[in-house]
Amino acid sequence: MLLNCLLRRRCARLSALLVALAAAPWAHATSPAAHPAAPASPLARSSMPSAASAAEADSDAEDSGNLSASARRIYDFGRPRLLQVRTLLRDQDSQASVGSGSLVGADGLILTNYHVVSQVALEPQRYRLNFQTVDGVTGALQLIAFDVVHDLALVRMAKPPAAVSTRGIFEFRPASTPLAQGERIFSLGNPLDVGFAVVEGTYNGLVERSFLPQILFSGSLNPGMSGGPVLDDKGHIVGVNVATRRDGQQISFLVPAEFAQALIARGANARPITASVEAEMSRQLLQHQQQLTTRFVALPWRETKHAHYSVPVPQEDFMRCWGSSNPSESKGLSFERSDCQMDTAIFINESLRTGDMAVRHEVYDGSKLGALRFAEEAGQSFRNEGMGRRTRDLTAPKCQEDFVESDGLPMRTVMCLRAYRRLPGLYDVAVLSQSVDAKTEGVQGRFDARGVSFENAMLLATHYLKGFAWKRSP
Repeated sequence: MLLNCLLRRRCARLSALLVALAAAPWAHATSPAAHPAAPASPLARSSMPSAASAAEADSDAEDSGNLSASARRIYDFGRPRLLQVRTLLRDQDSQASVGSGSLVGADGLILTNYHVVSQVALEPQRYRLNFQTVDGVTGALQLIAFDVVHDLALVRMAKPPAAVSTRGIFEFRPASTPLAQGERIFSLGNPLDVGFAVVEGTYNGLVERSFLPQILFSGSLNPGMSGGPVLDDKGHIVGVNVATRRDGQQISFLVPAEFAQALIARGANARPITASVEAEMSRQLLQHQQQLTTRFVALPWRETKHAHYSVPVPQEDFMRCWGSSNPSESKGLSFERSDCQMDTAIFINESLRTGDMAVRHEVYDGSKLGALRFAEEAGQSFRNEGMGRRTRDLTAPKCQEDFVESDGLPMRTVMCLRAYRRLPGLYDVAVLSQSVDAKTEGVQGRFDARGVSFENAMLLATHYLKGFAWKRSP
């Protein structure tokens, strides 16, 4: 069997298929709102406050005044160095998207997010870049470098205004003085294209269980602030606005300053990018997927408590796993489900995210159904799994189905590959597997990895399938 060969490393048939997949023509075709003030509490309206509460109120008012004064000072400092970065249609001044940026070089060098300039990076024949300062100075921008993995980009003023050097530049907080948990920091940007603003927030360290380092910022970021600087109380950059969670309140994320400094170090003197960015983007993504794959396969699968099956459940070093089940009194198929996935993915364009993994499984008990109905429902569950379709970014999936055996457990397995049409050497891989050993019970699992090399797609598929096993009685 083809996938049996994969498990036993006798892969002549598999290799032939995958070489054919890689050589096929489709494989490398080029084709954050202001919040109203909270209502005053009853205690705050008390007409006879105690001496202690009055002292506390005075202290709070003093702290609030200090914070507001800090925000004003930071905004006044950052104002001449803050810009709006606009993506305009090539042949007219209508804007397609807006973001923010910070002046980091006296020659007009500006730091922003990759996703702010992605349309120009990928379709320069349709779009162009423009900047506008807080005081209304405008001009053209040129893309000179990017870090797609950490969502950063460098642009430069095509014709820097004569007074640009007098504006000053943002400097970075020294690595020797790291921020303390709970320290106040200040985000700058142009939210929703309504005007430049400063947002006070709190530094909460790095996000836990994230493969890509990101700062957790307690502050409200809004669209249009992407790419803007986040400053400490001395006006030094500590991070770059990048994202926010829409299912929470004041849960926002920043790119740590170290990655921006690294990009500036290698790209500040680069010439404007005039050719296709796909080759450089592929190089960066291939480097990322190698690091991710190496770490993932080095981690052992977690122990599962099912009586009959060992199931591949990943460690939560850079994934989060959530479980669910149907009510025990259910009259039909009983199941327990686990979903594990990475919180971060890499932005390529509005329709494509990549560079992440997901693992899930369901354990079924069909003893209330009987063998025939269980077989029907299990088969339907397998057939309901979608493997994607052809898009402008990805080819249609090429799939192979076979029956494999993993440590005594026979399984029906499908493996699918989809190639990136404009990013050569990258694939999405999906592996779907379902046990076929028992009449009224079973397990079904799925593994997905986006943006991996051909070789690592095979390595990951093998690693996943080897996580299944039949538990032998002691």
